[in-house]
Amino acid sequence: MARPITLFSGQWADLSFDTFCKKVSSFGYDGVEIACWGDHMDVKQAATDPAYVDERKAILNKYNLKCWALGAHLAGQCVGDLWDPRLDGFAPADCKGNPEKIRSWAIQEMKYTAQAAKNMDCSIVTGFMGSPVWKYWYSFPQTTDEMIDNAFKEIVKLWTPILDEFDRCGVRFALEVHPTEIAFDYYTAERLLKEFNKRNTLGFNFDPSHLIWQGVTPHLFLRDFRDRIYHVHMKDAAVNKDGRAGILGSHLPFGDNRRGWNFRSLGHGDVDFENIIRELNAAGYQGPLSVEWEDSGMDREFGAKEALSFVKRVDFAPSSIAFDQAMKK
Repeated sequence: MARPITLFSGQWADLSFDTFCKKVSSFGYDGVEIACWGDHMDVKQAATDPAYVDERKAILNKYNLKCWALGAHLAGQCVGDLWDPRLDGFAPADCKGNPEKIRSWAIQEMKYTAQAAKNMDCSIVTGFMGSPVWKYWYSFPQTTDEMIDNAFKEIVKLWTPILDEFDRCGVRFALEVHPTEIAFDYYTAERLLKEFNKRNTLGFNFDPSHLIWQGVTPHLFLRDFRDRIYHVHMKDAAVNKDGRAGILGSHLPFGDNRRGWNFRSLGHGDVDFENIIRELNAAGYQGPLSVEWEDSGMDREFGAKEALSFVKRVDFAPSSIAFDQAMKK
């Protein structure tokens, strides 16, 4: 049985939720991963107002769509980050410029998100955790071991009460391993699980596009963390090793062809999706394959339609028999 294919609404939050769902249905997707920004999901309302939940579900039903996950990337980032002016863009107007107020809002927002997911009949929330140490990723001025240790301890302190609420709601949190997060590559992801004593509530939203340009082989990450893959983003990236561009991006905007790497619509980058599907089959993953469409060089409606066709083409089922079984007769 083919896995459901969904479209993440984060890159479509300029549209109303109804308009977005109408488009997703016309494209042929099975459902949506709802971003908790724009007007797509107000988590406080979804946590506290049954009528709001009924209205969201009615829109999904109207377009014959399902929802398996909510995406809480913006509030999650505000929980663990050291404040800088960029976070003001994620926070309510009355919090802007006030680091402690932003963090307090974000912690409560994530607790509401767990409750909202439960009320929406979703078992997964994808998102970010932020990082108090990301700005120190390059060790000059020198970054001490103590600074790194303290950063992981701070994340555990901040996120434990949030994950407690996730447990109460029967919802799991799937961190998207991503630059600017406390876990941004293979070894930081490994350490994060250890710091939380491998707490079952915490796993990963596997997104290969953030790994490939760092030099991490995505399907090997998937193989080694197979029991912690709670959700999957289908997203591609292309690496441009032209002798000029570096992987740090050169402060060039996404879509600039001079960059050392760019997100690409599915099938237009360097991610090996066949090996990813083989690893998902080996892991027994039957959750949604959620297209996160990001390609600054392509029309998004064309890309979303083409991405759906791509996922349908690559999502093959595992064999139910050994190919050489017949030779034994």
